[in-house]
Parts: sequence; structure tokens; C-alpha cells
Amino acid sequence: MSTQQLVNSTTRKKTLCLCKNNSIHMANRIQVNGKNFKKYIEETDIQARIGELSSMLTQVYRDKDPLFIGVLNGGVFFAADLFKQFEFECEITFVKLTSYKGMTSTGTVNEVIGLDTDVSGREVVVLEDIIDTGKTLYEFMPRLLEQGAKSARLAALLLKPDALKYDVKVDYIGFSVPNKFLVGYGLDFDQKGRNFRDIYQLDE
Repeated sequence: MSTQQLVNSTTRKKTLCLCKNNSIHMANRIQVNGKNFKKYIEETDIQARIGELSSMLTQVYRDKDPLFIGVLNGGVFFAADLFKQFEFECEITFVKLTSYKGMTSTGTVNEVIGLDTDVSGREVVVLEDIIDTGKTLYEFMPRLLEQGAKSARLAALLLKPDALKYDVKVDYIGFSVPNKFLVGYGLDFDQKGRNFRDIYQLDE
């Protein structure tokens, strides 16, 4: 390789590294619907914690053929990633519940897509992306027992203790987080921002 070729090669490598570093730097902050967000929990930490939650659930449900219920839309990524790590017989279904519009709760829980699986006699684990006031799950969890579930436990990737207003028992918690608005990894701001692999916090 000539001296000039070596210089050109070195220059290209430096430029490539600069581009990569700029991309990483830019990924630390995103904009969703005109609002600025900063990176809060990285994908690697999310996946590591889900692995730990899956191990906990395996210890309890390995021989019980549990029914996992993922809460749409936000919980789809959490439910899918946890479900893939549970290596024993089990089932999964989904239900869509919502009490949010934009960045605030409407105070009314709407069961947009109802539960279409018989829960009678089943060990049920509800998988939710985030719990803040707790109203949605406070109303939904008793319905499972009313429909004959043998047990109904709740696993949430994120819990906002300072926002909790209802006495809902969260059996498995991924991360306790402050009462700040979050997007990414399924969490949205008016349906935008779910696709980011990391979780971002509103930069006020």
C-alpha cells in the first residue's frame, strides 16, 4: 500500500468513527411530536432486566402452563421479549386497555380489544409496559378472578411509585422510575415513539 493510500485509508476510518460517534451522540436525544426526550434506560439494560424477570417467573410457573396476557399497544415488546425467554409450556394472548390520550390520563378505562381466551382454572400473568396511577390494572385484574382464573399476577416493566393512586399489587417490577413522561420500547406519545429500542425521558 502506498503512502497516499495509507493516508486515505486512515482518513476514511477516522471519518467512519466520527460518523458512528455522532450517531451515538444523536441517539441520546430524540424528538417526538415536537417534544425533546433524552435517553433514560438503554436497550441492553432493558433486556438484561427482562431476563431476570423471566427467571423469576420460571421458578414459579415452570410446570403450571401459565397464560400470559400482554397489554396492547405499549406492552407488546415487553410481552414478546419476556415470553421468548420462558422455556416451558405456556400460552400468550393480548388485550387492549387504555386510559391515556396524549400525555395525560382520561380517568376512564376502555377495554378496546377484549379478552378472547378462557381463563378458567388458569394461572394468569398480565404483562404491562408501565404503571403510573394504576387505574387500568386496578379495574382489570379483578375481572380475571371473576372469570375463574386460578391466580392472577402482574408483571410490569416500569412502575412510577410517585404517581400510583390505586391499590394495585405489582408482583414483578422491572424498573421503578420517577414520575416523568417516557417514550420508546413500546411507550408512546400520541402513538409516536414506540419504535425506539431504548427508553427516553421527557427533557423539560
